[in-house]
Parts: sequence; C-alpha cells; structure tokens
Amino acid sequence: MSVEFCVVSIGALSHNRLWGEAAPVRTAHATTTLVCEDKRMVLVDPSLPAAALSARFNERTGKHLSAVTDVFCTTLRPVHRRSIEAMPKANWWCSEPELESYRDYLAGLRGSADRLGTDDLAALEADLRLIERFRPAPEQFGRQIGQYPLAGPSPGCAGLLLSPATTTIIIAGDAALTVEHVRRGQVWEGCTDTEKALGSLEDLLELADVIVPGHDNVTVAPRQQWF
Repeated sequence: MSVEFCVVSIGALSHNRLWGEAAPVRTAHATTTLVCEDKRMVLVDPSLPAAALSARFNERTGKHLSAVTDVFCTTLRPVHRRSIEAMPKANWWCSEPELESYRDYLAGLRGSADRLGTDDLAALEADLRLIERFRPAPEQFGRQIGQYPLAGPSPGCAGLLLSPATTTIIIAGDAALTVEHVRRGQVWEGCTDTEKALGSLEDLLELADVIVPGHDNVTVAPRQQWF
C-alpha cells in the first residue's frame, strides 16, 4: 500500500500578522493530518479538543481515534498536542531535539517552583508527566514516511516527509505557518530562531511538491505553476 494522507482538521492562528492582526482574535489550533501506510496510522498534531477531534476524525476517515497507532507532534507546544490523551494506547513521538529542549524548559520552570502558584505548579507537574510519555521519533515510520528536521520555529521542530511514487509531500508544522506565509517566504514571528526557520522554509520549498502547513489547508509549492 502506498502512503496516503488526509487533512482531518484545518488549523488557524490566534492572530495573523499578515492580515494586520496584532493581538489574538480567535482560538489557535494546528492543522491535524492522518498519514497511513500498511497498518500504521500516524496522526500528526492532534490539536482540537478531544470531543471535536473525535467527531472530525470520524467524519473525515470513517474510523475512530482508537485506530490510531502513532501520534507525531511537529512541536511540543501545547496547542499541537491539545487532545493527545484521547489516544492513550498509541505511541507518542516527537523529534529528539524537541523532546530534550522541552524537558529542559520544564525543568527550568520546576526549578523556580517556589515562585509558582498552586494551580500553576499542578499544571507544570501534569505537563511533566505527559511529556515523559513521549519517545524520540524514528527516522522512518515506514517505507514512504520519514521524519524531516525543520528547526527554527521551535528548537527541534520536525515534520514528516511522504514520498509516494511521483510526489514529495511535507507535513511542515510551524515551519510553513500558512499558505500565505509560504507564498511570501515568511516565517512565524514567534520562532525561537528566525534564521534557522528561514533556512528550514527554504529547504522544504526546494524539496516539496505539496505542503501541509501548520495552521492552514494543504497547498502545492509555489514553484509549481498549476496551482
């Protein structure tokens, strides 16, 4: 079986600077994508609340979240993993640099626990327990599904590279924020390293025929003339 993908839910930004929005005007959520090859079903960035994601997943695939074998997060920012606990039996993956960086970040917060309120400390401890369930993602999830490093938006941001016979597809996460960002060659203003993010965007634009942005619908690469 050749690799297949389906956009389960189209993401949105809380505010889009390219539209002149300077402050949040909506709830942010990431684009969620299902990738299937043989018996493996990889759900990328489960971002909607669990009930909404479960309904949308069934609408788009005819299946239930219990069928998901693997969850891959392009970044560990909470919006990209909002409903991951709805898939407790799946394997949870993210890139090893992202996992190490986020663990260090949480450890730093824990080190200043004396300055946190009770609710904040409880949330931190819950996040630490959640992150401990993640494992470093393999380089390959299947013959035609590979991890693709896209550092810059976060320290270890990574996407998935899908390589069916005639097309190269990259599920890009925040490395390709929206279709408009892709067409303008611009990156998110909240990147941890803007220079690296620009390099990652340039790399994926050279390689990809089709791009699944982090907060928008699927698009073809700007170098393709037929879109």
